[in-house]
Amino acid sequence: MLRQCRRQLFKPKLADSTGTDLSGGMVLLRTLLLRRVLRRDVLAHDERFVGLILPPSAAGVLSNAALALDRRVAVNLNFTASADVMNSCIRQCGIKHVLTSRKVMEKLSAKLDAELVYLEDFRDRVTTLDKLIAGAEAFTTPIPVLERMLRLTQAGVDDLVTVIFTSGSTGEPKGVMLSHRNVGSNVDAINAIVRLETHDVLLGAIPLFHSLGYTTTMWTVLTLNPKGAYHYSPLDAHGLGKLANQQRATIIITAPTFLRSYLRRCQPEDFAALDVAVAGAEKLPVDLCEAFEEKYGVRPVEGYGTTELSPLVSVNVPAGRATEANKVVAKEGTVGRPVPGVRVEVRDPESGKPLPTGTPGLLWVTGPNVMLGYLNQREMTARVVRDGWYNTGDMASIDADGFITITGRESRFSKLGGEMVPHLRIEEALQQALGSSPDELTIAVTAVPDARKGERLVVLHTELSKSPQELTKALAAQGLPNLWIPSADSFYKVDQIPVLGSGKLDLRHMNDLARELVAARK
Repeated sequence: MLRQCRRQLFKPKLADSTGTDLSGGMVLLRTLLLRRVLRRDVLAHDERFVGLILPPSAAGVLSNAALALDRRVAVNLNFTASADVMNSCIRQCGIKHVLTSRKVMEKLSAKLDAELVYLEDFRDRVTTLDKLIAGAEAFTTPIPVLERMLRLTQAGVDDLVTVIFTSGSTGEPKGVMLSHRNVGSNVDAINAIVRLETHDVLLGAIPLFHSLGYTTTMWTVLTLNPKGAYHYSPLDAHGLGKLANQQRATIIITAPTFLRSYLRRCQPEDFAALDVAVAGAEKLPVDLCEAFEEKYGVRPVEGYGTTELSPLVSVNVPAGRATEANKVVAKEGTVGRPVPGVRVEVRDPESGKPLPTGTPGLLWVTGPNVMLGYLNQREMTARVVRDGWYNTGDMASIDADGFITITGRESRFSKLGGEMVPHLRIEEALQQALGSSPDELTIAVTAVPDARKGERLVVLHTELSKSPQELTKALAAQGLPNLWIPSADSFYKVDQIPVLGSGKLDLRHMNDLARELVAARK
C-alpha cells in the first residue's frame, strides 16, 4: 500500500458518493493522520482487535488501512445483523472500541457493548504538528524508512490482519481469521486474472464486513493500480449507477441479486465505461447475463469463493481481459477455473476419496487463501480444515479443462427416502416453470423437520404467476423425480425472500421463517 500510494502520489486513487475524491498521496496522508490520532487519543498500546461499523466509503477504507498500518486487527461488524449478533462478535474478539460515524449510528438502534468512537470528532483532535509529521511521512520519507518507523518490518505474512464473521447463512456467525498472506494472495490472483490497469475504476459497494468487500474491493484498490469508487449500499441501485457514471467505472464485482437490481433501475449511460462484471455468492443465471449484456454491452462472468478462503477460489476470465491464445478461459454455467496458487479436488462425501473427472462430490480447496482458522474454535476449525485442505461444504464437479460447476450446497440438500435432494435444482426448475425474469428473486426452497419422512420440502415465494398445483405439475413434466417435487400445500407466500447483506440467500432466516409458517398453518 505504501509503495502504491507513493507511485500514485498525485493521481486519483479513491472516491465515494459523498463527493470525496483523493489522490494516492492524500490517501496515505489521511491514513497516517488517523493512525497517529488513534494511537495517541483512543487505543491502548496492547489493544489488538478494533471494531468498525462503517459502510463502503472513503472513511471505511481509510479506517481499515490505518488499523493495518498500526498492526492491529480490523473487525468490520455486520450492521445489518441484530445487536445480539454484533455484541457476540464484540465479546468473541474482546473489542473495546468501535470506529463509526454519527450518521451511521443514527440509523441503528443497537446498543453495543463497546465504546463508540465517532470519526467526525477527530477533526478537532488533529493538530498542526500532526499534519506536518503525517505530511512528511506521506510525501517525502523514503518508503524503507517509513516501513521501519511504522514497525511494518516486524510484521509477518501469517500475522492476523482481520476477522471476518461469517454471514450466518447456515448458523451462528463464526470469526474467520485472515492473514496478510490470505488477503495478499487473493489480491495477486485478481490481478493475474483481470490484469488491472491505472485507468481502471473499481466500483465498491459490497459491505466491508464481507470478505469480498474487504479483500477484493478494498485491498485490491489500496495495493494495485485501480482507483476505487465506493457507495454506501449495494441495494441503492440509483445512487450506485450515478457514482459509476461520474467516476467512469470499468469494473464491478458483486452478487447476481444486486445485478438484477441494477438491470432494473440503472440507465445504459451509467455503465457506459464498464468493461468487467464479475458476480459471485450465488448462481449466475444465463438469462440475467443476456439481459445485462443487452442493456450495458458487458456480459457478466461467474466466480466462486467463501469467507474462509479470503474469499476467491475460482473465476471465469472476462472476455476483454483474456490473454491465453487458443485456450478456453471461460465456460458459462461454471464458476471458472481455480485462480493461480489454488488447487481444488472433488471428494466422495462419505469416504473422502478423490472422485474421477466430471463426477459430482464435495469440493475441497487448498492454497495460500485458506484461513488461519475460526477465532477461539479449534475443534470447529479441525472439522473443516484437514492437512491444509478446506471443506467448502459445496457439491461440485470439475471437467477435463479444470472448470468447476457448483451443483449445490451440502446444507442445501434434504435427505428424503435415503436420497439427497438438491434445493438448488428444484429452485431452477421452479424458475423455469414460472419463466421468472432475471431481475426478480421470487422463489426459494428450504426444508423443515417432518415426523414421517425426516424432512419436508418447503417453498417460500412472493407473488406467483402460477398456482402451486400448476407448478408441481410443471416439475413433473420436466422429469423431476417425485421425491424432489414439493407438495402443493408446501408453498408459502412471503413479502420477500430473505437475503443477507452480501447478496446470498439468508438460509438460516429462510429456515426459521419456514418453520414458523408451517407451525402456524398447522
